Amino acid sequence: MIRLLARRAKKKQDGRVSEFLQRVEGEIHGRRLLLRGQKILVAVSGGADSMVLLHVLNSLAKKNRWKISVAHFNHQLRGRASDADEKLVRQTAKKLRLPFSTGRADVKQFAARSKTSVEMAARKLRHEFFAHAAREQKTSVVALAHHADDQVELFFLRLLRGAGGEGLAGMKWRSPSPASERIILARPLLGFSKGEILAFARANKIPFRDDATNFSANFLRNRIRNELLPLLQKNYQPGLARAVLRVMEIVGAESEFVGETARHWERRHPDGTAPHKRRIHASGMPALPKNGFDKLRVVVQRRVLQMRLVKLGLVADFELIEQLREAPGKFVSVSSSQAAARDEAGQIKLRKRSITGFNAAELKLKLRGRAGQAEFGGKKFRWQIQPQKTFKLPQKKAGVEIFDADEIGDEIIFRHWRAGDRFQPTGMRSPVKLQDLFVNAKVPATQRRDLVLAATARGEIFWVEGLRIGEKFKLAPAVKTRLLWRF
Repeated sequence: MIRLLARRAKKKQDGRVSEFLQRVEGEIHGRRLLLRGQKILVAVSGGADSMVLLHVLNSLAKKNRWKISVAHFNHQLRGRASDADEKLVRQTAKKLRLPFSTGRADVKQFAARSKTSVEMAARKLRHEFFAHAAREQKTSVVALAHHADDQVELFFLRLLRGAGGEGLAGMKWRSPSPASERIILARPLLGFSKGEILAFARANKIPFRDDATNFSANFLRNRIRNELLPLLQKNYQPGLARAVLRVMEIVGAESEFVGETARHWERRHPDGTAPHKRRIHASGMPALPKNGFDKLRVVVQRRVLQMRLVKLGLVADFELIEQLREAPGKFVSVSSSQAAARDEAGQIKLRKRSITGFNAAELKLKLRGRAGQAEFGGKKFRWQIQPQKTFKLPQKKAGVEIFDADEIGDEIIFRHWRAGDRFQPTGMRSPVKLQDLFVNAKVPATQRRDLVLAATARGEIFWVEGLRIGEKFKLAPAVKTRLLWRF
């Protein structure tokens, strides 16, 4: 009797495994993600999602005449744990007799050198490596293991940060690589839940490694995953994932239509002049005004301004877009040295700003050695570089702050508030104008320009006297080196 029950359970489990494979294959062919006889590079981190993707594609390879190869990028952010991830992927590729490529880089060092965040640096280096590995394997397709839960988390992450339709639409099943437009990123598991993926891993005894930082409450995405989503599912909407994915599909389609309408307007009015005489096919496009930016629908105005700001290398946040859209001809501060305005045709004009009335004094300080001190703005600062052996949130003490030293880099700049300064204190979703923070904190106007602030060599403010420290510079479990700051 026990053997009979065991056989039935195994048969039921085998049926679920077979169903999972069929569904994945159905999505691949239905959405034309991968073609028969194609070479495919599978990006594998060592986590459950990518390890399942690798085994699924390898199981389907013979039937679809795919030639599979494996690529792993070591970000060197978690020390021995990162090396263990790489070892697992290497051993798995060897066991499956698949070609294996690996790359590694000191992401934190690159972030400091390129004056960008660790997250952006990791993404850039990772995609550049995958594109390079794909070219070496003579393939144009990289398979990634993003899944439906990733989409839902991304939706709320971007919603809380105030993203527009493009951002809320989430990831696409198939999209060009940010490192090379000739390399296509395919996401065969985008319609599958994390639970389904883990069930497949358990049923097939697929080994994988967990990233401990996925459970840290210091990261907003983790709090969304581990706190917000379970709360919403339990108390408000049991079918939350399905509802959110439906919303993303709707918002994505509408955003794509708005984008195409804005691009159609751009083609007709590349420099704000009347339309070109040559006929432009506009099938499916709404009737657009022959001239007059202000006659466009508001949503199209916003997208046109966003596109033009991005072309100029400016951060196209909603507040700036609205200020330009609602007041043609009025210059708005976009940095400490630049102002922008839009004309009647929606074209963006830039001009230099003078910084009169602001204290231009500054001091550049190299963080050489393990400790040092400096004096600026009538205040004394003592600093010390320390290794972070174990993670522990620092207790709040007057005149003491602790930062992620690698994120800050080896040079800091002491200065005072300048026009256009933006800052993101801990707990805030995005940078805001420093002037607004002063108003909210009720800092007297007579004191604001004498307060000391500190910025990185790449210009990011990480500390303002009297305010919380910068969000991206706070301590986290992955931090290797701390900057202890007394003032």
